[in-house]
Amino acid sequence: MADDSDLEKTEQATPQRIQKAREEGQVARSQELTTFTLLLTAAAGMIFMGNHLMNDLLIIMQEGMRMERELAFQPDLMVNRFYELAIEGLWALVPLLILLTVAAFFAPMLLSGWLISSKALVPDFKRLNPATGFGRIFSMHGLTELFKAIAKTIVVGGVATLVIWSNKESVLSLIAIPVDSGITRTGELLVLSFLFIVAAMILIVAIDVPFQLWSHAKKLRMTKEEIKREVKESEGDPLVKGRIRSLQREAARRRMMSAVPEADVIVTNPTHYSVALRYKGNSMRAPVVVAKGVHLLAARIRELGEAHRVPILEAPPLARALYHHTDLDQEIPEKLYTAVAEVLAYVFQLKRYQDFGGDMPEPLGVIPVPQELEVPASD
Repeated sequence: MADDSDLEKTEQATPQRIQKAREEGQVARSQELTTFTLLLTAAAGMIFMGNHLMNDLLIIMQEGMRMERELAFQPDLMVNRFYELAIEGLWALVPLLILLTVAAFFAPMLLSGWLISSKALVPDFKRLNPATGFGRIFSMHGLTELFKAIAKTIVVGGVATLVIWSNKESVLSLIAIPVDSGITRTGELLVLSFLFIVAAMILIVAIDVPFQLWSHAKKLRMTKEEIKREVKESEGDPLVKGRIRSLQREAARRRMMSAVPEADVIVTNPTHYSVALRYKGNSMRAPVVVAKGVHLLAARIRELGEAHRVPILEAPPLARALYHHTDLDQEIPEKLYTAVAEVLAYVFQLKRYQDFGGDMPEPLGVIPVPQELEVPASD
């Protein structure tokens, strides 16, 4: 049975877990940050476009207040006039509405970036379960949201009350000034009050953003068992990987041993190393190692070579150098060309003697190898 500590979600989420949650649409989002961004955008829009917007709305209001004789006796004309004024008012608001639409589109990306997830659009009928709904309401998350709503009401309401109270004389003085100036002054007071209220939300955002990041990270926490399972799934079961490697080595060994009968010579240590070489002058730039091995595998190469009458030559330094400095199915190093050429020349002379007779080639002495390629005999 797994240890209790392995079943507790105490570990930080892995990059794979975070990516999977992101694909499912689970990212940290702050509704307060989105709201603050929209309100700040609206405030900026009113500051830069407020005068133009107020002038347009004032003209529309004046047109709406003008009563002509024809309108009083023809209701259809009155409806048309109302429709025209509504369209003009909408066009006056279009720049601000476009600005708010753009802000509403990009505001949610401020915390977790761009995200398109089709899985988030899949209907989840579990959300329709009343028990689940009540559970969310009375959960720690629900209590946290309730506390946030109360705190936001207190902060925003307190700032709004303070702003209105500090400008009460300016509000009361609107009664004594002309309508045009009153409307302009009213717009200025509204924008100023709006800016103070938006500024008050900075405190809420500064608290909510770190909380949402922490809450999201806590939600994605994993148990030690989940991390172990993920490592197995991503890297593969060690037993399975070991078995695959074993099968691959066995297949490579069989493929290597099948090439021994076609070798031109086997260079040995004579007991510890065996390296089989093949050289076809018309198709190869240099001799190629077709098989190599040590100890039991070396003995198996020699046995297979003897069975197929492949010449076996004892050259310990050369055998060790070939084994350590040449990979299977690769050409020998250029620095070993001379030593291997001596071996192949002797082998071809010996084969010619065996096939056609003549003078017996003189046995090769010690075949030297370059000092930088030498391998100690104890290796």
